[in-house]
Amino acid sequence: MVRGRISRLSVRDVRFPTSLGGHGADAMHTDPDYSAAYVVIETDAEDGIKGCGITFTLGKGTEVVVCAVNALAHHVLNKDLKDIVGDFRGFYRQLTSDGQLRWIGPEKGVVHLATAAVLNAVWDLWAKQEGKPVWKLLVDMDPRMLVSCIDFRYITDVLTEEDALEKQMLAQGYPAYTTSCAWLGYSDDTLKQLCAQALKDGWTRFKVKVGADLQDDMRRCQIIRDMIGPEKTLSLFLQMMDANQRWDVPEAVEWMSKLAKFKPLWIEEPTSPDDILGHATISKALVPLGIGIATGEQCHNRVIFKQLLQAKALQFLQIDSCRLGSVNENLSVLLMAKKFEIPVCPHAGGVGLCELVQHLIIFDYISVSASLENRVCEYVDHLHEHFKYPVMIQRASYMPPKDPGYSTEMKEESVKKHQYPDGEVWKKLLPAQEN
Repeated sequence: MVRGRISRLSVRDVRFPTSLGGHGADAMHTDPDYSAAYVVIETDAEDGIKGCGITFTLGKGTEVVVCAVNALAHHVLNKDLKDIVGDFRGFYRQLTSDGQLRWIGPEKGVVHLATAAVLNAVWDLWAKQEGKPVWKLLVDMDPRMLVSCIDFRYITDVLTEEDALEKQMLAQGYPAYTTSCAWLGYSDDTLKQLCAQALKDGWTRFKVKVGADLQDDMRRCQIIRDMIGPEKTLSLFLQMMDANQRWDVPEAVEWMSKLAKFKPLWIEEPTSPDDILGHATISKALVPLGIGIATGEQCHNRVIFKQLLQAKALQFLQIDSCRLGSVNENLSVLLMAKKFEIPVCPHAGGVGLCELVQHLIIFDYISVSASLENRVCEYVDHLHEHFKYPVMIQRASYMPPKDPGYSTEMKEESVKKHQYPDGEVWKKLLPAQEN
């Protein structure tokens, strides 16, 4: 039963000093502090249920997203939740079409990240009120209600509402791969230690960060390949590579031609995420080598995904639960991927991305793709302890969450300790960094 008028929206800048340990370091982001703009919405309903939403950022950028959330707040306050979900497409379009804020988008960048945080909180609130995890809320939804959450503007040349209605199946878990072993900031000893432990824990799919130095990449990829076994590349043990947008198009082809000997399943973000034709060129060159192109974690919106699919510029599509406009926009991309028969292998990690995206992949498997072929979801083993309902991994697979909501609610103690700049953690760190 959907109930309540939204009476309060708050947003906080929550940062974790992951750069101190080299966690998250890659060829482009050398000193990331995993952060989140954390949104909480409350209603005047007597149940006291709150909706929690996040968008993932890195360090200083969080304060800009917080400002954008506050700029969007007037679209949410004093609205009845039943009116929002009753016309979710209209509400989504209201947020993304603000006459003044749209100029600094549209539907991309800081404003879109803020939109995702707000909408993630709305979905969390709705699912909690219904007593279901978000994936179950989606699976149980009448198809017409589900489709009514999607804004089809700009994608009807590929997917119409009528098409979407035709695309309407619990699993042993959804297969995952780990990125936690091979950040560029890790020493070889740390890489070996983490890889050995991951193998012991049952992980068979590993992603390696590349792109800063070719000889260093060759050495690190050889370490991973030696540990997971070259003879099993195409059966159980897989290796992926991620350049995090480091290369120009010719450079990507040349570099990956030299790394092809390690038999990677894909190269992720080989060049600018906005360069659709560049990705298509790289794809045409590398697919004959057995290397697919994966991208999407920094894809602005459904329109860019549409063009990547039309141009045959990727073989693995990586949605992100915070880069796009929450569940609403991700639904449209899942349906387009189904139409083009491209497997969805979401981006995760960061702060809360694993918690969020698990709902999308489980829904995709049950209600859209009905397949696990060539599908795997990223997993990073950091910061889950700060969430009230952390992701559950068993046998290197995501297990369906059972708690109501979107798994986005953080522990209040963690938020207070890591709130920037007044939290306990930052009160200690900032004076030391200044010195």
